[in-house]
Amino acid sequence: MSGLYGKRVLTAAMCAAALAVVATACSTSSNSSSGSTTSAGKIEVVATINAWGSIAAQLGGDKIHETSIITNPDTDPHDYEPSPADARTVAGAKVVIANGIGYDAWADKLLSANPAQGRLELNVGKLVDVPDGGNPHQWYSPASVAKVVDAIIADYKQADPADSAYFDQQRTNFNTVTLGKYNSLIADIKTKYAGTPVGASESIFAPLSDALGLNLITPPEFLKAISEGTDPSAADKSTIDKQIATKALKVYVFNSQNSTPDVQAQVDASKKQGIPVSTVTETLAPADATFQDWQSGQLQALEDALHQATGK
Repeated sequence: MSGLYGKRVLTAAMCAAALAVVATACSTSSNSSSGSTTSAGKIEVVATINAWGSIAAQLGGDKIHETSIITNPDTDPHDYEPSPADARTVAGAKVVIANGIGYDAWADKLLSANPAQGRLELNVGKLVDVPDGGNPHQWYSPASVAKVVDAIIADYKQADPADSAYFDQQRTNFNTVTLGKYNSLIADIKTKYAGTPVGASESIFAPLSDALGLNLITPPEFLKAISEGTDPSAADKSTIDKQIATKALKVYVFNSQNSTPDVQAQVDASKKQGIPVSTVTETLAPADATFQDWQSGQLQALEDALHQATGK
């Protein structure tokens, strides 16, 4: 993804339009000072990206109405520019879930333009203590996912204390049943393949690689450069070329939503050497998938690639 870790600056025209709409929404909404509910009395919840939105929707069940702003797998969240409709959506929310860590800085602009009293704002980066400049792809960290689940439930209980018991049950079911396959795959891969050397096209895979105990040998500077949309060094490219040529890595993990000529060359070289290539994406794919189905599908594909490469 072009611009990972980097600060994205919205165009002046888009900012002006979005902020103007927020101001209009605030002045016309009958409940803008304390967050909104739908006509059915549900808590209005907005997530900047659908990875967190899927989790929020499932945790809230029939007590909330969730809207994810970025849902198109072809959209680059780093470069996204909010529409007037996005501004209205944020202005009317009771709970807003933003990723932070420089990933969706445009959300901060929309929120600051409408400092609604009583609105609950969850910033994932702050929650998991990853600062701007860190790896924003925290939905690929099982530990971060667990923290976000707890934080979302806490916000729901604060917004709707009368349904606290319901939300607690939703969390229990989500952690033990909904994420059952996801958790099982993580444990299985870690047990079988911990320490296995792997490569990756960019840093999106780093949090999951750490959780799985895999040995990600791609130079960190290369991972960051591709994520930021900057040119990787010749030395790093040479290192990766050698790793692939000598089959020092067993599996290459490719973010299909961020392919550059350098990355595509690595994918092609890996396939030529018989190194399995496993694919991940930035956002839910397909867009209507659930978080758990999306992640479990990718984990299963990775486990299959590791089995193919190692025979384990």
